[in-house]
Amino acid sequence: MFNTDVCRYHYINLNDLPEDIQAIITEVQEKTGFIPNVFLTLARRPDEFRAFFDYYQAIMNREANLSLAEKEMIVVATSSANGCQYCVVAHGAVLRIITKQPILSDQISINHHHSAITQRQKSILDFSMKLCRTPEQINEEDYNRLYKQGLDDEDIWDISSVCAFFGLSNRMAIISAMQPNPEFYTMGR
Repeated sequence: MFNTDVCRYHYINLNDLPEDIQAIITEVQEKTGFIPNVFLTLARRPDEFRAFFDYYQAIMNREANLSLAEKEMIVVATSSANGCQYCVVAHGAVLRIITKQPILSDQISINHHHSAITQRQKSILDFSMKLCRTPEQINEEDYNRLYKQGLDDEDIWDISSVCAFFGLSNRMAIISAMQPNPEFYTMGR
């Protein structure tokens, strides 16, 4: 199948996918009422689909000092810096739902310093943006700013994992011309 409303690549019919991937996609569809285009796009390569979503689950659902909202803030801010419309729109919707703040993701996607977030969250996003844009410039002072906010090296690892994973995700969404599902634009508003 090929549908430019999804992406520029052909994708396989849901019924032709391996059963484990069908089950994942069906579960998401039942929960949300639609199939996010990222699933249809990545399912064309089943092994990569499994690896992608396994790592996503490992970093985003890991119990940690970072909240899911803080992780989604990282996704929205760095995806915007990378110019990834799909991830800004889709994860902006998730952030709106988690925080119950209908404009927060829009603020973060433009300039997190003008967002109604804590100093800790601004520090997390400052580090994330530096890692996203100029990783070679990360230095001890960057770590110290996070330590001053009560974050430790495991938290920095978590911040970095989210940032790095979505760097991959952003680039795959961009090269595939993956389009956000229309449903994402109004969720949580």
